[in-house]
Amino acid sequence: MNITGTHIHYYQICHRKLWLFAHNIYMEQNSDLVYEGRLIHEHSYGRRSDKYTELEMDGIKIDYYDARNKVIHEVKKSNKKEKVHEWQLKYYILVLKRHGIEGVIGILEYPKLRITEDVLLSSCDELELEAMEKQIVSIVQSEQAPPKLKPSKCRNCAYFEFCYIDGVE
Repeated sequence: MNITGTHIHYYQICHRKLWLFAHNIYMEQNSDLVYEGRLIHEHSYGRRSDKYTELEMDGIKIDYYDARNKVIHEVKKSNKKEKVHEWQLKYYILVLKRHGIEGVIGILEYPKLRITEDVLLSSCDELELEAMEKQIVSIVQSEQAPPKLKPSKCRNCAYFEFCYIDGVE
């Protein structure tokens, strides 16, 4: 199984969302928040595509990779910094490392906040990501979806209506 940045992201947010996504139940295409994120990504750094490479390997897709300086640029639409963004970027760095590309760093960019944050991968992070990978495989291979979270945590989730189609519990 190729684990993607989305798997890492969903694992940290909601195991049920991870399981649904991994079983080809996609709700994100109908989400206004996802559409907004795509617009921010496309328009915040308009000339970046001319300068940096798009890179795909082992199921991950890095939109902006500066191969000369070994820097991944990851743009987030969020109006707050979140650890889950950091872990997703660390995972991208790990995948590159597994392919023999050493010394990669990441930069998280939050256009709404007008801030950037450098992200490095430590040996402890690698161990944590390897543990996440094992747990992700276990969740995905389960025959049943994990339980729902409390509705208050899920209100802005693209899967909310899917999980709570019969009404809020």
